[in-house]
Amino acid sequence: MSRLAICPGSFDPITYGHLDIIQRGAKVFDQVIVTVFNNQSKQPLFSVEERLELLKSVTKDLENVSVDTSSGLLMDYAKEQNAHAILRGLRAVSDFEYEMQITSMNRKLNEDIETFFMMTNNQYSFLSSSMVKEVAKYHANVSDLVPEVVESALKKKFAEKGANS
Repeated sequence: MSRLAICPGSFDPITYGHLDIIQRGAKVFDQVIVTVFNNQSKQPLFSVEERLELLKSVTKDLENVSVDTSSGLLMDYAKEQNAHAILRGLRAVSDFEYEMQITSMNRKLNEDIETFFMMTNNQYSFLSSSMVKEVAKYHANVSDLVPEVVESALKKKFAEKGANS
């Protein structure tokens, strides 16, 4: 029986913090499915399709990592995939309360699927996709926050937005 984990998120865009969790999770689990979920409370910069392409690009060298998308409940998706675990990253104590609420609800929905938390590398503990977008919007250097392909996509996206303003 292989150990399959779902690593869910909006990944708008993927950062080195996300990539850190995915790479380390790939060492622990036999297979990791990085799944883009569309968070209805957020206004995404990138479409789901763009986020999938960026994720595929930055995880292409991780043989046991695949990329997918879902618009339903995480626990329904995890059950459909025969997953045994949910892999979540924690940046700081401030993430814990929110993650605990989500995990408690998920456990109520399906107690057979465990949630595993992994602390992100300290160098990424301050990093969020929202912060990256804000900094990139003002054309500041984000090369040490996101992979090169993501940096290029951010520059292109904000150049388009600037031209359409």
